[in-house]
Amino acid sequence: MPYVGRFAPSPTGPLHFGSLVAALASWLDAKHAGGTWLLRMEDLDQPRVVAGAADTILRQLESFGLHWDGAVEFQSRRGALYRDALQRLAASTYPCACTRKELEDSALAIDGSRIYPGTCRNGLAPGKSARAVRLRTNAEPVRFTDRVQGGIVQSVEADVGDFVLLRADGLFAYQLAVVVDDAAQGVTDVVRGADLLDSTARQIFLQRRLGYATPRYLHTPVATNSAGEKLSKQTHAADAGPQDIAAALRFLGMQVPVGLDEKELCAWAAAHWNPAAIPPLRARAAAAH
Repeated sequence: MPYVGRFAPSPTGPLHFGSLVAALASWLDAKHAGGTWLLRMEDLDQPRVVAGAADTILRQLESFGLHWDGAVEFQSRRGALYRDALQRLAASTYPCACTRKELEDSALAIDGSRIYPGTCRNGLAPGKSARAVRLRTNAEPVRFTDRVQGGIVQSVEADVGDFVLLRADGLFAYQLAVVVDDAAQGVTDVVRGADLLDSTARQIFLQRRLGYATPRYLHTPVATNSAGEKLSKQTHAADAGPQDIAAALRFLGMQVPVGLDEKELCAWAAAHWNPAAIPPLRARAAAAH
């Protein structure tokens, strides 16, 4: 199948170095394969969206020389697709009345993992009202091969539990939206940061339930600050600019030539892109110790 990749930022602020790494890796992988690179704004969580952030992200990508194919998609305009998918899953879903506080107090909420204990799996307790909709999982392990991180195995039921598809605030959950969007847009390859690696098994589980094809996955290492925290708006990461292209390429394991401007660097990198040069998480963790 022809290669179709995508970059899907959340418009909660400008792109920082960490999101530049993800955008650059996704763009390079698509262009090296002679494929299509789509842009999708994951603005489903409207309370977190910052006014003007989507336009800022578009201007940043243009300044980097990372040009997308086709129209920009916005999750906030795709609700009908998510409702249809939720209806198709009706036989495998159930209402959940659990509050965040109840989940935090659960005996299975060990070290912040918050594995859902199945409280509402067999029906709501008397006097309880439905707040969310969860997908019933099973013990069958999900196996996939990440192009950088290697073989991954996860039991969604044991490691996550039945997960939310429709939130208590009425918003569709990220896991459902991203699976529906990737399938609707014909995405064949997902390249993104390793902070989303743990979500992949849930997404593959959903793809199988909905009869969707599973794309290939490539998860890049996540950039951190001097305190070891993931770069984000919450950790006050600086806005990324074209001057950060070379550092982002080096972060992705590339030997960057000198004397090229940012656009020339991107063209060079697209021709020399090699995911095998990206250090996997295990290698980075070993180097840190």
